[in-house]
Amino acid sequence: MIEFRHVSFRYGTDQPENSLADIDLEIGKGEFILLTGPSGCGKTTILRMISGLIPHYYTGEISGEILVNGKRIQDYELYETASVMAVVYQNPRSQFYNLDTTGEMAFTCENRGMPEKEIYARIDRTVEDFCMEELMDRNIFGLSDGEKQKIACACADVAGTEIILLDEPSANLDHRSAEALRERIIAWQKEGKTIIAAEHRISWLWDLTDRTVIMHEGRIDRVLRKEEAEKYTPEALSVLGLRTNHFEDPLSIYLPAVCDEDEVMTLRNLKLTYAGQKEPVVDIEEMNLAVGEITAITGYNGAGKTSFLNCFCGVEKEAGGTLQYHGKLYARKDRQKLCFMVMQETGDQLFTESALEEVLISFPKGKQNAKEEAVRILQSLDLKPYAERHPQSLSGGQKQRLAIACALASEREIILLDEPTSGLDHRHMQETADLLKQLCERGITVLVVTHDSELIHTCCTRMIRL
Repeated sequence: MIEFRHVSFRYGTDQPENSLADIDLEIGKGEFILLTGPSGCGKTTILRMISGLIPHYYTGEISGEILVNGKRIQDYELYETASVMAVVYQNPRSQFYNLDTTGEMAFTCENRGMPEKEIYARIDRTVEDFCMEELMDRNIFGLSDGEKQKIACACADVAGTEIILLDEPSANLDHRSAEALRERIIAWQKEGKTIIAAEHRISWLWDLTDRTVIMHEGRIDRVLRKEEAEKYTPEALSVLGLRTNHFEDPLSIYLPAVCDEDEVMTLRNLKLTYAGQKEPVVDIEEMNLAVGEITAITGYNGAGKTSFLNCFCGVEKEAGGTLQYHGKLYARKDRQKLCFMVMQETGDQLFTESALEEVLISFPKGKQNAKEEAVRILQSLDLKPYAERHPQSLSGGQKQRLAIACALASEREIILLDEPTSGLDHRHMQETADLLKQLCERGITVLVVTHDSELIHTCCTRMIRL
């Protein structure tokens, strides 16, 4: 059904390395293939080639042949590939065409001229299967990132195509939503659909795949069949640089919010209600947080975790509230100078022409030896080779690490991170955890919104559930 014949690809002449090198792979009808491996190894590039985005949208140097149903992908028009495959991108916002969720789910079917009755029947079935009734008839851009990802996955289901491509589909999903997507994948398998998923968080689908393709530096390193994959322990996967295959709900992990010996900072009267909503998304009369610790902020998609961070660091003007910290009272504007936030969509906070410049502008004014220190920070995050690269040309995981580099450079006393490991492989997740520990050793307080059980076990010392 899908065949790669000695395919190599390079995105641009400013990147001398190949994004893919000599890929030889056959994917049969009805197979479920997992693509995994370190950040930047070429997983997303393979999905772009199957979908036709390469070469029709992303240009570069290509050799070899990619066949879909016996036809060269170069000979497909994009509207033709859309009729046989559905794609869930790593950043779901980039694939929405409508303002409301119901209209977005109907969009693909309407483009294919389906009868109205069939479209509504498909939507009703998907809504029931994904348990997402509360997300219908909502403004898409008022949803949390996890809720947007659920809508993107639901759109792939409604489309009813024979091929489904998933790029980090669980990156922003809570455990409950990942379970719902897992059940939908099982249903897709029974329907004979061909599924290719690029993932770092492999635990939720490890036992479902027919083959696992492990990539490294643009090449296929090894291919594990189902019976081989079942023998791998989390420790063995760690040696290969992969995340754990133990599927665990973060809400089942217990860590205290504060301990008796902790110095405490106290939030009071933090409240935010978005326009058009009756219920507040954040409503905190009083909350104690441990100073100098790494506190995991957990909860279901839509619980208000990102909104909480925005209120805490003073971004939301309507939220108000005060923070009592080191004997001083900080109002909203005061907290902006106290905190640095690493956003979930890290591309939204990268503004300069190079990764090095991005770190340099994050230093306090008058920083001595700023360039040397910036290079050291980039090197500690495996970003030194990309110092002169444009930030928007980096992979999702590389952008995430660059934003963390900026947080380190800012020298703020409180650092907030929103899903910092959503696009990271095992090694970079571990490095991020180690960096957060180093921040705590410097006396910095870290609040991290996360659905990542592995990160919580690795570095978090306190936990608050919203």
